[in-house]
Amino acid sequence: MPARRGPPSRRPRRAPSRGGRAEAAWREFAASFARAGMVPPAEAGLAAVEAAEGAAVLLLAPRQALTFTGKCRLRCLYGAVRLLGFAVASHQPGLPVFSPATHCALSLEALPADRPPAADLRQLRAAARAAMRAHSVRRQARVKVMARFSPECAVVLLEHLDTPVTRFLLSHPLLSRLFEPQKKEESSFTPEDAVLASVGIVKCSPDRGLLVSESMFVALEELIQACCAEDEGVPVVLVCGPKNTGKSTFNRYLINLLLNRLPSVEYMECDIGQTEFTPPGCVSLSNVTEAILGPPFTHQQTPRKMVYYGQTSCEQDTERYLDVVKYVFSSYKKEVPLVINTMGWVKGEGLLLLIDIIRLLSPSHIVQMDVYDWKAMAPLTPEYVHLTPGLYTKGKQQAKCKQMGTSGAGSWKSSEGEGDTSAPEYKLLYVHPEFPRAGVAGEARVHSGILRDMSILGYLGQLQSPDVGAVLPLHSLVPYQVPFSAVALRVIHTDVAPTNIMYAVNASWVGLCRIPDEIRCQSDGPVLLTQTPVCDCLGFGIVRGVEMERKLYHILTPVPPENLRLVNCLLLGNIAIPNCVLVGQQGVEGEIPYVTSDYNYSILGSGKLKKKKHFKRREYVFECDYA
Repeated sequence: MPARRGPPSRRPRRAPSRGGRAEAAWREFAASFARAGMVPPAEAGLAAVEAAEGAAVLLLAPRQALTFTGKCRLRCLYGAVRLLGFAVASHQPGLPVFSPATHCALSLEALPADRPPAADLRQLRAAARAAMRAHSVRRQARVKVMARFSPECAVVLLEHLDTPVTRFLLSHPLLSRLFEPQKKEESSFTPEDAVLASVGIVKCSPDRGLLVSESMFVALEELIQACCAEDEGVPVVLVCGPKNTGKSTFNRYLINLLLNRLPSVEYMECDIGQTEFTPPGCVSLSNVTEAILGPPFTHQQTPRKMVYYGQTSCEQDTERYLDVVKYVFSSYKKEVPLVINTMGWVKGEGLLLLIDIIRLLSPSHIVQMDVYDWKAMAPLTPEYVHLTPGLYTKGKQQAKCKQMGTSGAGSWKSSEGEGDTSAPEYKLLYVHPEFPRAGVAGEARVHSGILRDMSILGYLGQLQSPDVGAVLPLHSLVPYQVPFSAVALRVIHTDVAPTNIMYAVNASWVGLCRIPDEIRCQSDGPVLLTQTPVCDCLGFGIVRGVEMERKLYHILTPVPPENLRLVNCLLLGNIAIPNCVLVGQQGVEGEIPYVTSDYNYSILGSGKLKKKKHFKRREYVFECDYA
């Protein structure tokens, strides 16, 4: 996509964001307790002391855990700790950690260590002291930590964390308290609370953390053993189950455990409604080399292979969905273990589609997550999958397949022709989640639409400057100018008349894609595709405007220029720009672009923004205002 930037604009100086002011006020509030002498004696076994401004040293006894909400940069100075399954040792660099109120709280646990001989105690104390000195921990803090030091403990440095992505999210009023607890659990305020609050985290009840059930522990243990054994091939692990059963959390925990032993893990996202590393509406294959220590909006990245499906559900076009899954899976080289996430649609045709996916991907292990009564779906034993007809494949006793369309989806069927003569070979592992209201539809902590908006905001946060400072509103950033003739255009989810296509594209979220065909423009208008291609997606952008006189699209995107040169197709799907981006445009005088209250709702295709309020989350109500 031949693209060029418009004239550079001068970035305005702005006041600190709402989120930054809130964090500063919270740190000052915490410090005031210590200055006034209003803090009670410290809790036995837990030591947290201020190391420097915006930093704290935490000493944890063996097996002791700290469950918290907030964000920080974590560095282990002595011993080892574990966070969401990932072991952090003293030789590793600092890791960004995100534990927002919208997700299960993270727990930091000290790993047990063998007690060294008494002769080494002096050396161990010297090593711990030297590590704290090397990271500029104040002498007074070092003295306090060493007074409670033992060879089996873990010493952790927690530092205040501020990233462009979190600054951008916190700048929106409805998300300004994203990393703060919504309800204070205890009336007492300990010295540790004051110190941790100065860093940006708040201690909470262990009940808010991840509950690893016995079945989950057994499944994880077997998967780790299978993935680390090199004599039985590379495992392909498919995780399935109904909505709100903890599939995403299980996947993060499994990947972190594998990264303790392997340099990388492949992850294939087939859940287009709740994606892990990309904005919603994508099927992707990612190579994961770093621990996942936060929800999806904190680690948006470019996968090895990605296709923009353009919707959060595949019910309207399951054939194209299977085509996309096969296309992405073809890039898997079977060199490292693969973890596959699937949709929570497991009833009716959704279950039949899942059976098709199992036959297509041929996993070595299936992790089925469901509550004990198995009301949502039957156990997916190899025999059940062997006998049950799928949506497009036949079971053993099925006479013939359903007729396929002309989209090419028929080509993904088994290369063995009649194929399904033997039962699939995989190990089925059951996991029964035990957190409150597991598997109950509509009882998730936060509505799925809000989580999707947060992923889009996390992606757009990459447009912010890496320098610490005020958040730049999107309308102040300079977009790329793209000629109509340089890219083809296709609306995925519905039919749009050519005369109205520019109205649909303007102010829309688009996939920046690459098709193998050469773009040929026969007129001055846009190049329109007649069918939706299955092609590589290199990223996403917002069409900020359409300039009809000069035949230009104005596109705002974090995709680097070297990748933009490969883009020759824009795909517009049913994924909308979050309402807060349009409604909460800071610094706009007069009418807000693309937003109006004076509108004729009798016009075909018109509609107004909807509100979703008061989604329950355990002990509190999480208010939101998203469509």
